[in-house]
Parts: sequence; structure tokens; C-alpha cells
Amino acid sequence: MVCATFRFYGELNDFLPRERKGREITTPCARMATTKHMIEALGVPHTEVELVLVNGDCAGLDLPLEEGDRVAVYPHFTRFDVSDLRPAPSLPPGRICFVADAHLGGLARLLRMAGFDTIYDNSLSGDQVEALAADQERVVLTRDRALLKRRGIDFGCYVRAQRPEAQLHDLFEHFGLAERARPFTRCLHDNAPLRSVAKAEVLDRLPPQVAAVQDEFNTCDLCGRVYWKGSHWQRMSAVLARAAQ
Repeated sequence: MVCATFRFYGELNDFLPRERKGREITTPCARMATTKHMIEALGVPHTEVELVLVNGDCAGLDLPLEEGDRVAVYPHFTRFDVSDLRPAPSLPPGRICFVADAHLGGLARLLRMAGFDTIYDNSLSGDQVEALAADQERVVLTRDRALLKRRGIDFGCYVRAQRPEAQLHDLFEHFGLAERARPFTRCLHDNAPLRSVAKAEVLDRLPPQVAAVQDEFNTCDLCGRVYWKGSHWQRMSAVLARAAQ
């Protein structure tokens, strides 16, 4: 067994008990314990970590700890580019897609509205969320700290805000989503892609007042819902604009 000293910075202190916030923590470590193992043992999900320094040098989450190591752990940076410092990855390569836990239905709907592939079902268990994250390289969104510590979850985010609009704003800032957004390209109800459709094809599904004034429509081939640029579209456009600020 070895001892190492940890110091957590910024919002990572939210995960620590009061007596450990903002100060050095010297603790025994199990034999061959890695930085990831001990960071999570101290209460911080690895998905919330962007940069780890061990004795002043950049280190991965899989580095075995040695006697006397000093470990500095930093959250995701939003104002500084630390890519040259080899931070821990916060997003999977390629397209970004999410799976939201049972408490984040409102956020999931807003993410779909912004065009992001987002699985949400309030009956999903923790095991199912973990499996979706591992099999499809989805970013887990949750207010359950323990869920983010599961071995099969490589990418995730602890959602701090309470209201869906505030949650969306935080995610846009956290992951830099504004440039990736493709608003109004997914069904809000079942997450399927929308397609443009001629008015004549959906005329029998339109309220008369909509048919009289609207000419551009999208539809979901999975559930059959039809979308147009009405008052709801205008309100949601404003929500997305505020999220991207």
C-alpha cells in the first residue's frame, strides 16, 4: 500500500465532503491503484475530469500511483485550450450522441430539438444506460454520481442545473455544442430523423388553420407526427438561441 496526495480544483469540489473541499487530501491507496480508481474512490466521477497532473506532469487516468505521488485534478476547461496538455477525453470521436437518465426527460427533449441523437426512456435501468453508453459510444447525462463511476461508461456529464433550459445551456457550454447543433431535424418524441415532406402528403393531418398559412413541413416516419414553423417553433428557436449564448 502507498500514500498519495490529491488536490481537486474548481467545480470538482462539489463532489467532495465539506472537510475535503479546496485542500490537499493525503490518503492510502490500494496496491496498483490507478489515478482513476482513487479519484472515484474520493467521490469524483472520472467523466468530470479533463486534466490530471501527477508530480507536475500530465498523466492518464490509468497511471498506477506510487508512494508520495502528488495528484492535481482539474475539471473541464471552457475558457482555455488545454489540448496540448493531453487532457482526458470528454467526448467520443466522431458524431456526438447522448443517453439521458430517468430524471432528465425535459433535457432530452431539448437536445432532440437541437438535433442531437438522444435516447431517453424513464424505465431504463442503470445497467441499460451503461450498456447503451458502451455499445453505441453515447455520452451519459445524469444527476446520479454513482452511475458515472460505472466501468462501462467512458463519457458522461453530471448535470447540475435543475431546469431543462438551464441544463441545455450548461451542456452547450460544457461540450461546445453550438457548432454541432442541427435544430429541428429530429422528432421530439421518438428521436428519429425528420424528413421534408410536401404539403399534399400530410394535408389530412393538419389543423385547418395551419393548412391555411403554412407551406413547409417535416414529418417523422416512425410516429407520423408533422412539424411546421408555428408559434412553438418560434419559442423553441429562442430557447436554442439562449442556450448558445
